[in-house]
Amino acid sequence: MERTHFDDEHDMYRDAFRTFIDREMTPHRERWEDEGIVDHEVFEKAGAAGFIAMAVPEEFGGAGVRDFRYNQIIIEELSNADMFPHGIGLTLHTDVCLPYFLEYCNDEQKARWLPGIASGELVTAVAMTEPGIGSDLASMGTTAVRDGEEYVINGSKTFITNGINADLVLLACKTDPSQKHKGMSIVVVERGTEGFERGRNLDKVGLHAQDTAELFFTDARVPVANRIGEEGEGFLLLVKNLPQERLSIAMSAVAHARTMLEWTKEYCNERTAFGQKIGSFQNSRFKLAEMETEVSIAEVFVDEGIKRLNEDTLTAEDASMAKWWVTELQKRVADTCVQLHGGYGYMNEYPIARAYKDARITSIYGGTTEIMKEIIGRSLGF
Repeated sequence: MERTHFDDEHDMYRDAFRTFIDREMTPHRERWEDEGIVDHEVFEKAGAAGFIAMAVPEEFGGAGVRDFRYNQIIIEELSNADMFPHGIGLTLHTDVCLPYFLEYCNDEQKARWLPGIASGELVTAVAMTEPGIGSDLASMGTTAVRDGEEYVINGSKTFITNGINADLVLLACKTDPSQKHKGMSIVVVERGTEGFERGRNLDKVGLHAQDTAELFFTDARVPVANRIGEEGEGFLLLVKNLPQERLSIAMSAVAHARTMLEWTKEYCNERTAFGQKIGSFQNSRFKLAEMETEVSIAEVFVDEGIKRLNEDTLTAEDASMAKWWVTELQKRVADTCVQLHGGYGYMNEYPIARAYKDARITSIYGGTTEIMKEIIGRSLGF
């Protein structure tokens, strides 16, 4: 099915970003995989070229363009280049963290942080998850106790994307530990804050180029001026931003599924067995047909989600539908594509092997499949 989702300006942007990937990213991909982190410098180069934080207003060094199709192009081209989009950190910076600074910061905070976010000099992360609580954010134990014009922060976070590279950490914490959701606030912790330490860069099954860290806070003093929104508003702000985050994950999942499918179609057209191309066997054709159909349907749903996000009509339920269904599809596609590659699909020299490992996490982070179904189910009146 022909996609009419993009216009000529989007196509030009895509070509430019593809060139940027070839020049600034592809030569370093294997090293990043080995080292478990991308160079901080790549954020700065992407910022200088206009490929991150496009929605930042021009007065703060951005392009002032709020069109999530550009974010989608970034994701699709990273996937096409065998760089799992959410495994590089650029999309976390732009799709997930940026809205907090754009929508909820006051004028002084915007002037202080947005120029560096747009330039890539200030890499961002959001720290919600803690050891042992999983999706139960209301039970978090990290506290920020006010002492005059400062908060004294104690606690720890884990599984934090960009945790090593981050210069600004959006920290979800309890400013009123006696409350659950209503006691939560968001405080920006800056690099170099005394009492703020980074733990391990965690050793993951996949997404090896993405730094995913533990964060520790021991009597870390942060100015009250670094709080985003009012005290007790943190959970509400997190909930407001989650639909965009989940749509971004769905965008990544469907782009990754499409890339894996295209690799496999090419492999099936070249590889022979029993004197004929393996794609000519009925089972192979049927499997490819099934994946082509499901991926195409997912693309239509995700494209519609982006349209609604641009119109500010995307609901939490629609984003949850996209997130759970497309990430589960991504895993099915990964498994089927490995099977069609045969033994070569299990060899790390083939990109499908890395893709198989990278795909497993997407139905977990950003809200598990089970949480997505719970959100949708509640909307049905049950």
